[in-house]
Amino acid sequence: MLVSDINEAGAEETVRLIAAERGTAKAVRTDVSLPHDCETLVAKALELLGRLDVACNNAGIGGEQAPTAELSIDGWNHVIATNLSSTFYCMKFEIAAMLRRGAGAIVNMASILGTVGFAGAAAYVASKHGMIGLTRTAALEYAAHNIRVNAVGPAFIRTPMIAGLEAAVLPLHPIGRLGTPEEVAELVLYLSSDRASFVTGSYYPIDGGYLAR
Repeated sequence: MLVSDINEAGAEETVRLIAAERGTAKAVRTDVSLPHDCETLVAKALELLGRLDVACNNAGIGGEQAPTAELSIDGWNHVIATNLSSTFYCMKFEIAAMLRRGAGAIVNMASILGTVGFAGAAAYVASKHGMIGLTRTAALEYAAHNIRVNAVGPAFIRTPMIAGLEAAVLPLHPIGRLGTPEEVAELVLYLSSDRASFVTGSYYPIDGGYLAR
């Protein structure tokens, strides 16, 4: 397994956690908002692993929070580059590698906000809507090549990204709590596996009932 992050210490910590569960992984620093870094990442995966079977595109930031007319241009561009353009860049090179192998599975980490709005988060919401559209389009284009592409839509998950927001967003989840990274990982694992061999072009919310309201 290859783990990438713009934060090298974070990537190395993930590798340590994988090793603690008797897995094997290597870390590579990558800024996925840069096309060249994404191309280099896939090349490194092929060099270390010999082939690319599964990719999970998980980079994302909340970014600047402001009403649409007050959102800065830089704030917009930063979120779109990190959340949406990065997914395109990674998929461009991942799919090329998977085509050479004749199969593959890609899971893109979208959000519940890929299908609904959220005041004050125009860039984030737009980026996640775009990611779902990109996922569905790529799935149509490469289904005949045995490459599956799906998206996962977590609600608010108990991670550092929402530190300080827990009390405000918890009531939005009818199940009465926030989700955990482990719960999201189980869905990603399923979509990455042969158990999901007939699943492509789909968007799977994992949201504690958020979208059912």
